[in-house]
Amino acid sequence: MTKPAKAAADLKVVDNKSPDPKEKRLPRDERRAQLLAAALEAFTQSGYHAASMDEIAVRASVSKPVLYQHFPSKLELYLAVLDTHIDSLVFAIQKAIASTSDNSKRVRSTIQAYFDFIDDKSGAFRLLFESDMNVEPQVRERLNRMTYDCAAAVSAVISIDTGLSKESSMLLAIGIIGTAQITARHWLDRDGISSKEEAVAFVSNLIWRGISGFPRQS
Repeated sequence: MTKPAKAAADLKVVDNKSPDPKEKRLPRDERRAQLLAAALEAFTQSGYHAASMDEIAVRASVSKPVLYQHFPSKLELYLAVLDTHIDSLVFAIQKAIASTSDNSKRVRSTIQAYFDFIDDKSGAFRLLFESDMNVEPQVRERLNRMTYDCAAAVSAVISIDTGLSKESSMLLAIGIIGTAQITARHWLDRDGISSKEEAVAFVSNLIWRGISGFPRQS
């Protein structure tokens, strides 16, 4: 066999080899979800700077080219993960507010939503509240938006029910969600000194005693 013929034969063998089962074709949305899940693990366990695209590709069982097809840079991947979980938290708060017209129950549902989010085994809350990327402008913008959107859901009810100005209602709402976030993180760091149900009841009672001092307008 001549050298060109042998090279062609070798190429044919390579072209016909079975695809790597770890990189089987998935619908784009499924692949994206797979990559985001792997990235979340890497970022929460190692932090943004220590996590590498190589590590994330290995966790997702894909090649780096496949990863880069979906996310051209590590920052874009990080922002995509961040957006996913910011949207999840904002939706949970909005859902809690809309779940009832009883304001004491609204407070309880809102606090529960924060505790549930922070208690989730994925550890996604670390990217939102303990990130080593908070100084990155694109990250900071998203975190500010998250705070605003969560507070806006609460302040809208306060403003309608009490007649307070938009600015005053937002100030109270920021106080509520800030208390919820910080107490939930403290509870988690204390490794369940009290049950989640008991902690949620304590914090809800604290906040309700305060916000109920602003009575509904008749």
